[in-house]
Amino acid sequence: MLRYLNIEDMCSGQLLPPDFLSQVEAKFLQREPEVLALLPEENRFTRLHDEADTLVLAYPDLINRPVLFGALIGVKDIFQVEGFITQAGSRLPANLLQGTEAASVTRLKEFGALIFGKTVTTEFAYFFPGATRNPHNPEHTPGGSSSGSAAAVAAGFCHLALGTQTIGSIIRPAAFCGVVGFKPTYDRISRTGVIPLSPSLDHIGFFTPDVEMAKHAASVLINDWKLETMDRKPTLGIPEGPYLASASDYALACFNAICDSLTQAGYELRRVPVMDDFQEIRNRQDVIMSAEVAEVHAEWFKQYQDLYSPKFTELIKRGQAVTRPQLKDAFTARDAFRDQMTKTMDDNHIDLWICPPAVSPAPKGLNATGDPVMCLPWTQIGFPAMNLPAGKNEDGLPMGFQIVGKWNSDEEIFRWASDLERIVSQA
Repeated sequence: MLRYLNIEDMCSGQLLPPDFLSQVEAKFLQREPEVLALLPEENRFTRLHDEADTLVLAYPDLINRPVLFGALIGVKDIFQVEGFITQAGSRLPANLLQGTEAASVTRLKEFGALIFGKTVTTEFAYFFPGATRNPHNPEHTPGGSSSGSAAAVAAGFCHLALGTQTIGSIIRPAAFCGVVGFKPTYDRISRTGVIPLSPSLDHIGFFTPDVEMAKHAASVLINDWKLETMDRKPTLGIPEGPYLASASDYALACFNAICDSLTQAGYELRRVPVMDDFQEIRNRQDVIMSAEVAEVHAEWFKQYQDLYSPKFTELIKRGQAVTRPQLKDAFTARDAFRDQMTKTMDDNHIDLWICPPAVSPAPKGLNATGDPVMCLPWTQIGFPAMNLPAGKNEDGLPMGFQIVGKWNSDEEIFRWASDLERIVSQA
């Protein structure tokens, strides 16, 4: 995988962007026909070389080069990007879907990033998969809906890739593909210029090869970013109950082994019963999401119903049946759930929750993207979450480890993530 060090090498002038692009091009030509992480683009590397030359001319002084100088960025194809068509993994007429460039994309460009290309997404960021395959085994799903973004980073094409999460579309594919995935607190990264799925649940986040590169990305993308050092170790909470029991026996065995390693490394772990009403939490997620999807797609669906997949059509029709009182009750219960989880953390002096990021390693087959249930509650209440790569199983498929903070505690996650990354990767 590409390391963040390559960016620092380019900022310092030790590595020229054109030379680096030549290395990436060779890797891309070798691996992309199997991985299929990017949407096709003619003359991709001609464009990139031209943009890299322009970037070098714009920053001749090495001291003033921005933090993402020369970084290659993949962008999920529900983000608007100037000069690129947005199709959102759908069959709808493309002219319906175009708009002003996403604020997050513009921000990355302002800090020296180069757009490597649009990455494959499931249809409108829901469950109907695209062509992308898991870079570690092409017979297995890369996860979704940010399939191409996770795979592009894992395959070594990009330093950073943008994605979205409405249930588990960043953390789960990050775990399946063996990369760092970060979903910030709801709305800490602007959603402007991104085709919505469910506006009350959609989060903008990203994938990177490691925590160090994620720190660079967070410092650019997250509003009012202030990362300070923290000497003490965090107290880690394990969310016992039906939520944790949703993971497979294998995933729980791997998770418990990591917990043992953390204990040996001096971390305090506390098992706390939570989410006794987990099925109600799941039902509430579907009420909110389906109702908002039906609203977002109301006009398009009237005209182009036959161009939607059966899965997305079913979601819209489910949402059309949700009443306003049902939706209002769901939002009220969601807010109470957030307050309850915050209070539980405060009462038990928990800094971070830890849990599996997915119910299992990446499943075999490309017709589905895996169960997002291990991400669902944290997305519903808008808490920040990160996946840390946790080695591979005996079949060579990546495993992951999820850490979750309180509302607006994104910086706290990053204060502790590097040490957790080190321990988790060795467990």
